[in-house]
Amino acid sequence: MEISTPGRVCLFGEHQDYLGLPVLAMAISLQSKISGDYRNDSLVIIHKPDIGETEKFNLNNIDYESSRDYLKSGLNICKRFGFRFSKGFECEIRSNIPIKAGTSSSSSILVSWIHYLSQMADNPRTLDKNKIAELAYDAEVNEFNSPGGMMDQYSTALGGLIYLESNPKVVVEHLAKDLGAFVLGDSMEQKDTIGILSRCRDNRLSILKKMKKFNSDINFHNISLNQIDAYDFNEDEQKLICGTIKNRELLIQAVAELNKPQFDEKLFGGLLNDHHFVLRDVLKVSTPKIELMLKYAIEAGAYGGKINGSGGGGCMFAYCPKNPEEVKEAIEKAGGKAYIIYSSNGTKINLKG
Repeated sequence: MEISTPGRVCLFGEHQDYLGLPVLAMAISLQSKISGDYRNDSLVIIHKPDIGETEKFNLNNIDYESSRDYLKSGLNICKRFGFRFSKGFECEIRSNIPIKAGTSSSSSILVSWIHYLSQMADNPRTLDKNKIAELAYDAEVNEFNSPGGMMDQYSTALGGLIYLESNPKVVVEHLAKDLGAFVLGDSMEQKDTIGILSRCRDNRLSILKKMKKFNSDINFHNISLNQIDAYDFNEDEQKLICGTIKNRELLIQAVAELNKPQFDEKLFGGLLNDHHFVLRDVLKVSTPKIELMLKYAIEAGAYGGKINGSGGGGCMFAYCPKNPEEVKEAIEKAGGKAYIIYSSNGTKINLKG
């Protein structure tokens, strides 16, 4: 049994989804894979050769040892859903998705794991990909009360280019546009994902709380720039709410462009740049190395690009459907590890033989 699941990039809506705002995300042609078979005991043994680790636990003792104990939480979530496990299994996880770099390597593995468990249970069942995403979100976010949104799980599970709304209910729209080549650049700078997510989320939730004291109907979906002066915001709060509104509107522009019969690649790239400028200047999640990689990519002919993921390191990407090889070389000259990537299908079972 082998399951493969892609990573993802966030095109528009970075640092917006956990506020209940929509995102535009694309699954990418870098993948995690889980393969394995049953054991004759109740042990679960997971080999992770990419990082030189092996994880072992017993089906009869699935207590968490950390707030990121995702393989155990995935098993617990599957058991609560109704799957039964009487036999252990031994498997191997491999991935060519950059680790801890904003491309959803952990969510991709967790989606693969949920998909794998659904087939290895005593009562196996073919799950709808939306349900796999939902269970993975429960295991990664709800189980540990983490600050993330739903983009990672739904994008990697469903695949392709998706528009995702998570509030007031989950709505997913697949967009058929083939955008062509991007280049993903890993800065190889470690980032504090949870810390950055908490800072960017909590500051804006406190702003929302302040607004609701004056208007209980106001939210991030409906506030406009001309309403801001009605609230007693300090300078930093005003910048944050303006940036949030701008990124919301950039996504709307991007989706409209994607739905046009004549798609403008250069305009789309410019919108990516504008989104990055807010992330850099308002949320302050970029780094000097990420900026250098983006600068070199644009000079090499990319139409646009942005930091990807929570920021503070990790990856950026550049949109370059005409000359990905040149942009890849430029990003590498700036010190990054570069990958030419395309849109990819979602999680799937790979048939062998």
